[in-house]
Amino acid sequence: MYLELRHLRSLLAIRETGNLARAAERLHVTQSALSHQIKSLEQHFDVQLFLRNSKPLCLTPAGHRLIELAGQVLPLVAGAEHELQRVARGELGRLHIAIECHACFEWLAPVLSHYRQQWPQIEVDIRVGVSFEALPALRKGEVDLVISSDPVRCADLKFATLFRYEALLVMAADHALTRKRRIQPTDLVEQTLITYPVNRQRLDVFSRFLQPAGIEPAAVRQSELTSVILLLVTSGRGVAVLPDWVLREVAAANQFTTRPLGRRGMKGTLYAALRKTDFASVYVQDFVTLARQGGGQISF
Repeated sequence: MYLELRHLRSLLAIRETGNLARAAERLHVTQSALSHQIKSLEQHFDVQLFLRNSKPLCLTPAGHRLIELAGQVLPLVAGAEHELQRVARGELGRLHIAIECHACFEWLAPVLSHYRQQWPQIEVDIRVGVSFEALPALRKGEVDLVISSDPVRCADLKFATLFRYEALLVMAADHALTRKRRIQPTDLVEQTLITYPVNRQRLDVFSRFLQPAGIEPAAVRQSELTSVILLLVTSGRGVAVLPDWVLREVAAANQFTTRPLGRRGMKGTLYAALRKTDFASVYVQDFVTLARQGGGQISF
């Protein structure tokens, strides 16, 4: 492709100033260099762009066509350059988030609401479709941040700590297990365990509590929504294991009771996984800060 942006800028400058000398001065080139550039363009396409004997210089039909193109292309290029500069300064970008934790939807909603107020120019989206292959999607650039409780060692990823939590057994206020101060795996042998529809290996109650003890609950029932899980629990249809930050705001209703799991409790940490190349972006850091503040401790 012979035609370049510099040609369009030169033609536009000549049309606006009316002669080569003033156009060269505007473009910070010599008049001879500008004249040579226009002649090379005319020779390449075998057309004349200006009527040489006119004062000010007048465009030929071919020249008018390139000026029309310049009016379309140059503003688009200038706009793209401006956006790239804003991206480089961390003022513009996107934040597509994948979630490995079903319960995070309730916690994340007020965080995102507050974040959008601070960063309306950032494109924010939650990518549910890659929720359980989230880290490979992060490395491929399909998403920009992953909420995870399972950090891994990757040379190109960084895991920022958000907050610690404790998973608790949730049961109806009059459930028989409320007589126990702490719940052991054997206590769930005769219980219906209500969980999110997630592979067992991704549920701490199985991978860290029941399976190491070789225990299987009497039945497993699944629901996508935390509100439905709590409704089933409070109506005596089963028990559930949920992180403490999910329960804080609804605990005042006093319709259910919680107990720690095991002698030391089942505790974990929530992380934001990011590509190392994106970690220093101002808008990314602000999201991490808001997420840490959100963590079930405050409401915006």
